[in-house]
Amino acid sequence: MLKTLINISIFLLATSSLNAQITRIRGVVKDADTNEPIPFVSVYFQNTQIGTITNTDGEYFLENRIATDTIIASFVGYEAQKVPVRRNQFQEINFNLKTNVYYLDEVVIRPGENPAHPILRNIIKNKPRHNPDRFDSYYHKTYNKIEIGTDNVDERMTDNWLLRDFRFIFDYVDTSAITGKAFLPLVISETFSDFYYRKSPPLEREFIKAARLSGYDNESMSQLAGRMYQNINIYDNFLMIFEPGFVSPISDFGLFYYKYYLLDSTFIDDKWCYNISFVPKREQDRTFRGNFWVNDTTFAIKSIQMRTAKNINFNFISDFVAEYEYQTINDSTWFLHQEKLFFDFNLYKNSRGFFVNKTSIYDDIEVNIKIPQNVTSTNDKIIITDRVFIRDEDFWIENRPVPLTKHEENIYKMVDSVQSVPIYKFYEKMVGMFVMFYYEVGYLELGPYFQTFSYNEIEGNRFRVSGRTSNKFSTKLLIGGYGAYGVKDNKFKYGGEVLYLFDNNPRSAISVDGRYDLKQLGKSEFALKDDNIFKSLLSRTPNSSLTMVKELNIKAEQEWFQGFTNMLILSHQRIESGLFLPFQREENGEIINIPDVKTTEVSLNFRIAKDEKFLRGEFERKSLGTKKPIFNLNLTKGFKGVLGSEYDYYKVGFNFSHKVDISPLGYFRYIIDGGKIWGTVPFTLLKLHEGNETYIFDRYAFNMMNYYEFASDTYLSIYVDHHLQGLILNRIPLIRKLKLREVVSAKGLIGSLSNNHSEVMLLPAGTRGLRHPYYEVSAGVENIFKLFRVDAVWRLNYLDNPETQKFGWRITMQFTF
Repeated sequence: MLKTLINISIFLLATSSLNAQITRIRGVVKDADTNEPIPFVSVYFQNTQIGTITNTDGEYFLENRIATDTIIASFVGYEAQKVPVRRNQFQEINFNLKTNVYYLDEVVIRPGENPAHPILRNIIKNKPRHNPDRFDSYYHKTYNKIEIGTDNVDERMTDNWLLRDFRFIFDYVDTSAITGKAFLPLVISETFSDFYYRKSPPLEREFIKAARLSGYDNESMSQLAGRMYQNINIYDNFLMIFEPGFVSPISDFGLFYYKYYLLDSTFIDDKWCYNISFVPKREQDRTFRGNFWVNDTTFAIKSIQMRTAKNINFNFISDFVAEYEYQTINDSTWFLHQEKLFFDFNLYKNSRGFFVNKTSIYDDIEVNIKIPQNVTSTNDKIIITDRVFIRDEDFWIENRPVPLTKHEENIYKMVDSVQSVPIYKFYEKMVGMFVMFYYEVGYLELGPYFQTFSYNEIEGNRFRVSGRTSNKFSTKLLIGGYGAYGVKDNKFKYGGEVLYLFDNNPRSAISVDGRYDLKQLGKSEFALKDDNIFKSLLSRTPNSSLTMVKELNIKAEQEWFQGFTNMLILSHQRIESGLFLPFQREENGEIINIPDVKTTEVSLNFRIAKDEKFLRGEFERKSLGTKKPIFNLNLTKGFKGVLGSEYDYYKVGFNFSHKVDISPLGYFRYIIDGGKIWGTVPFTLLKLHEGNETYIFDRYAFNMMNYYEFASDTYLSIYVDHHLQGLILNRIPLIRKLKLREVVSAKGLIGSLSNNHSEVMLLPAGTRGLRHPYYEVSAGVENIFKLFRVDAVWRLNYLDNPETQKFGWRITMQFTF
């Protein structure tokens, strides 16, 4: 996955022209007299069924592998126009249609219902008959082809000195019929898989049997090339395209979002079909424009072409096009046969970006079948079978349902040529440093660089050197470590980790890590690291409540099947008393200083995240999330007398989170966190409720609470936020051009604290238990410059402490579509 990102990053450049065995055409259809664009014009290749409809701006695009030399544009009231076509290359063809003049007798026009509306109502009525989810089970073979490249390239990039060793790539530049942009293909992948679905009990399994990725054999990329990512079902009311909320053109609520027009009717594959176009009523809504063909008797969709509305509030994707073709099986059952998806990613309009073009073909479809035992016996949703990467060229030639074009074949050759250029390795390292935060030097990786320098009140200026072994050293064994020095406290800190990975999927690993360093207790686990330079810059306080900790952890992680993981942790820890946070207890009226707190404990964690997907590297993996709830349960036992441990206790903690789609009202997320501690322990072992003393918004902390402000041995908290996705701001003139989005949130906390804990250690000054619930709320705007979110946060109670703030601003950077 990293190398794919690197290729895209290195080659955001270049232009030229390449002939391929495919004809690509785009253009505009206008009225010859008024020069105004004409929407809904039929444009098609002569003597074929390959055609399209112009959009509301009169624009169209077409691609064709069939040898044809003529393209036709026709529309009621205009003379049809034919234009010759140059085969196997990109060209722009614009039409200027002349009006047909007819002289009619006097007629009377009476208002009536839009003829498209009864058809749409019948489509909605019959959706349960044609939705693929209606089947108890089904199976099909899947062929997927994905092409990734960079676009918006121009001639100036040919003289870029960074590319002097890559001049040959300009021979591969092409022009997109969809966008009209010059593009450079960088990656092509193909997969063959067997897919099984069962409604009840729910089951989805994909067995990837062959995979081919230009230049790589990365398992994660092969999974992404499979069927189960960005699986869009047009029969759903709302479609998930990276994020929820897109209104399907055949949604039950379609008439509230779209205007429909009946354009044509004809036989397609011996079935009489109607052609209906659709355009959004409000361009800023998450809607599409396009057209579909629907059968006149079953009201099943025969084919559909749709493209995102122009002014949609959608980040980083400047264009999205989807085409679906359905066929009948068993003479009467409709099923998806072919799917084409096109994504054009750009940070800002007209900036250089990259595109993804995906084609999927489904064959050998069987419905309502018995799922084989070997399929139901595995719990993984995506299975990489043996020999998946070692299929020879003859296999691909024999099994592809559609041959590769010359242009596509050349991508494999180009990627191999690019990677053989010596300077490519240097570029790979530099881009990898900014993507993964490490710089590779042979068997080592130095980083992360944003922890090289930081500042806090205890250490003053802090300098750190850190690194780990690279994949060249091993893809099973990872060794890492760091050393840091604080100028003010004149102390050396250090840490290290050794991890051995038995298996990556399902994940099975064992690790040992330890450190002697400053640590902020009572901080959320998702907050910035204590020595992150950005935390130093964005702290609201001098950051003087850090505590010196010496710890050793032994961890064993086992993912039993996709969605269920256990982690066993053996931990020994010594927390030192400090100048800013002294450890003390009261004995016979005297205050006794305690030098440190020693603990030895064992923890067992259960994590349930059904249908969670990951991008997997060699050692790390990045969650792509899940539509289902995520549940964590943590059980801990502390042992007195083991390695000097002084306390005996039990802890139970749980966390429950879920992101819920409530389109068209956006989505909301909730996080419930609770726990209980049995035993008499010092405050360092209590639940120190997560404060936040930075200007960064943290959904997992209380943003107006200070560190060490509240402690509990029994607690329950809840966080809820609602992202309206521009529901209000999209409807305000001028403001909607900014594409801002509203977000509101609320947090609450209840807890209790036994007085017995003060017998072993006094609470720090300012720390207390909760007498009644704690509340804070926020309202904010996200999607500022597509990257930033700003929240106004109010603390609603516990305002008696002069060090607390009732109101504050918080900012965060986030990447959302």
